[in-house]
Amino acid sequence: MTLSFLQSYLSDPVISLGLAAFFFLLIALPFSFWAVGGNTCSSTVTTLVVLSNFALASLLVLRWWQSSHFPISNLYESLIFLAWACTLSQILLERSFPSPFVSAAATPIALLCISFASFALPDRLQEASPLVPALRSSWLVMHVSVVMCSYAALLVGSLLSVIVLVIDRRQDFEIRTSSIGTGGYRKNNDQIIIDEKSNTLKLSPISFSRIEQLDSLSYRSITVGFLLLTLGLVSGAIWANEAWGSWWSWDPKETWALICWLVYASYLHTRLSRGWQGRKSAIVSSAGLIVIAICYIGVNLLGVGLHSYGWFFSS
Repeated sequence: MTLSFLQSYLSDPVISLGLAAFFFLLIALPFSFWAVGGNTCSSTVTTLVVLSNFALASLLVLRWWQSSHFPISNLYESLIFLAWACTLSQILLERSFPSPFVSAAATPIALLCISFASFALPDRLQEASPLVPALRSSWLVMHVSVVMCSYAALLVGSLLSVIVLVIDRRQDFEIRTSSIGTGGYRKNNDQIIIDEKSNTLKLSPISFSRIEQLDSLSYRSITVGFLLLTLGLVSGAIWANEAWGSWWSWDPKETWALICWLVYASYLHTRLSRGWQGRKSAIVSSAGLIVIAICYIGVNLLGVGLHSYGWFFSS
């Protein structure tokens, strides 16, 4: 009976691809935490995350082909897309700025999304369903994909900020990088050396601490996420005007998306204008995690508003 149930469960290629991505990330999870101890990126984790990203991309394409519309008609597809975006953010960040903390932050989020989508959601929210007339628009791909990618970048950046608050929490530290990631200052003249051959002064390279690296990575990821979220809000307003004749209806999802935008706008404003770095800015971006959770999961589970997929309180 167990074998027949497993065979019937794996007969659906969409479910099989989801399970493959789940197991890839499940195997990568302990290696990602192990790599933090050695302070070096793990090629095993990178390979597993790339395989998971490919499996999720294949799942979404297959779902798109089966349903004949962009795969975002229910919470299952939305969570799968968010998991794909998180793994993509992890790959891009690690390629540009290698750090084991990136995988330690991004891998659990992607794994949690796939687990919740595959094992917690009821069947009716996993099955592909036709789009309502208001969603049959070319704005669907533009708006939803940009917003989901912004959530992924903001989540990864905020989790890196949480790590900044957790590690070395009993030690005072000062960030030596500016808000855009370039060297800010040098504390003393020990880094100044004299080139006897050319009789010129040179600055020796300095190495930044893991706190400084994490702060810079968090800032870069949040900046990209904020720009994408801004683009998503603008495209959503244009789409709403076409679909419902109103640019903004104060729908619960719209309201919380605006709150999310304001939180991260405050984060960037305090960094750029007031010079906040390290713990101060990390506290602001960490608060963004709660806002994203309410905006993305909370509103959906309550089943209210035009943007909700519905669950507990839906009829």
